[in-house]
Amino acid sequence: MQVKVAHEYQSRFRHALDHLGVGEDERIILAVSGGPDSLAMLLLASQTVSERICAATVDHRLRPESADEAVYVRGICNQLGVEHFTLAPTDPINGNIQSSARVVRYALLERAADENDCSFIATAHHADDQLETLLMRLARGSGVGGMAGIRARNGRIIRPVLDFAKSELEEICATADMQFILDPSNDNADFDRVAIRQWLAQNGHNFDRRATSRTAAALADADGALNWMTGQLAQQRITGVHENVSLDNRDLPKEIQRRLLLLALQQIDPKISPRGEAVERLMVNLKAGKTNSIGDILCHGGEIWHFTSAPPRRTDR
Repeated sequence: MQVKVAHEYQSRFRHALDHLGVGEDERIILAVSGGPDSLAMLLLASQTVSERICAATVDHRLRPESADEAVYVRGICNQLGVEHFTLAPTDPINGNIQSSARVVRYALLERAADENDCSFIATAHHADDQLETLLMRLARGSGVGGMAGIRARNGRIIRPVLDFAKSELEEICATADMQFILDPSNDNADFDRVAIRQWLAQNGHNFDRRATSRTAAALADADGALNWMTGQLAQQRITGVHENVSLDNRDLPKEIQRRLLLLALQQIDPKISPRGEAVERLMVNLKAGKTNSIGDILCHGGEIWHFTSAPPRRTDR
């Protein structure tokens, strides 16, 4: 297959990989669903770093067409000379379908990356996705971390086309005369993201997608700086051992207090991840000197906040 991607797009893709910290000898597994975004990413990667990529398609087994779509992607990869894997869960996906499918997808990609000596997993989130995410987070009242949107890099997960507009990715596919797959769930307005996408399409707006991406990147930097500062202060302000932890929160900005509070809670229960509203209520009560519980942790307020594991609940026999 002869594919030619515009030099400008290739340069931007290479620059993105460099900016994301991908070394010249590190392998990348690409998550390719067959949609225009991931196929464009596949084309960009095959033109720039073909010698150190492979691709994977996750068949969630939620739609009868999904197996054929994985075969279609495999055929394209074969034409491009890119090794391809089809990944599928062993158990049916239940519960919140979107959320559960995401967890399963990343778990499968992580395992495939390990098995194929890949340092990074690349997904095809783009600038339009970022704009939709920021609007969704704004509607939910998110803080700095939430408003940072989709991170360009999260551990080994990288998004090398995050600064590309969806129209540019579609142009790359069109230039290569590449047909792509359309997921019917992308038209289901019951999903928040789809509702936002449809609102953007139906209403004139002045959102510049690249400018929005810069805003998200700036907020991600701010979030990282706050996390770094919190980590430094935690060494001075959080004391105690696993089931008995204290936090000296005096004379600190509220946002730093909030982040230290979460660190203190996670020392007792590493899996705890309370919602923003729950954390806000807890902080108000602790500052008022009250005692509250969150999860299985007792929280005692005052000038110094104390946290202990809650005693086991009594059961009637």
